[in-house]
Amino acid sequence: MNTIDNIDALNKLQNPPKKLFFKGNLEFLNMLKVSIVGSRKMSFYTKSLVLQLSSALSKRGVCVVSGGALGVDITAHKGAFPNTIAVFANGLDIIYPKTNEKNIKEIYENSLALSEYEPKTRPLRHHFLQRNRIVVALSEALVVAQAELRSGSLQSARLAMELGIPVYVLPHQINESIGTNELLATKKANLIYNIDKFADKFGNLSHIENDNDEVIEFIKTNSSFNDAHLKFGDLVYEYELQGKIEILGSRIVIK
Repeated sequence: MNTIDNIDALNKLQNPPKKLFFKGNLEFLNMLKVSIVGSRKMSFYTKSLVLQLSSALSKRGVCVVSGGALGVDITAHKGAFPNTIAVFANGLDIIYPKTNEKNIKEIYENSLALSEYEPKTRPLRHHFLQRNRIVVALSEALVVAQAELRSGSLQSARLAMELGIPVYVLPHQINESIGTNELLATKKANLIYNIDKFADKFGNLSHIENDNDEVIEFIKTNSSFNDAHLKFGDLVYEYELQGKIEILGSRIVIK
């Protein structure tokens, strides 16, 4: 399995990994990067915003980093694909979680997967906290999308602050995502009140969004929802969440 001995961004850690195993394209390490982390049990509202946010960053040539887990992590990878880096808490010969197998294999083939763990290493609880330090240190900013008071995501936020990496959160109602609301209330995080304005901090739209987009090109010549769903599956719903299309009964229109 391929390895890399040193990534400059990780040298600021007190305990940087001695080496990293990888699958995919190391060129993603050269891109400007933003990390997005959060709850495995995210709300539908959070899922929608994470898809919009990661997509907006990707369109601006920014690479989204996360941990490949259920919930916020895999949603961030999906929205940013292929401009994404996944850092795993297990050997890369093991697909975990199995629920994300399809997306993880796509990351292996078209994006970049990293792990400090030898092949055949199973994911253990403390591995996830160790994994998180790499997710944080790789990026220029950390977004905590949704988190409770006692969570790995808040530990990631604390590490980011120690490293001088700015922390951002999404807006949530009172008693929802109490962890991120507390970060905001104590002025330890900045609020993302407009996704496009936030994404513009890190990159610019240098091309027409829909150019060379297979889904959009298909819909341009065939507005049937059934035909689009048969060909692209649930990706159609993701496009609707990202605001690219609108589903009107049996038809789809491009926004």
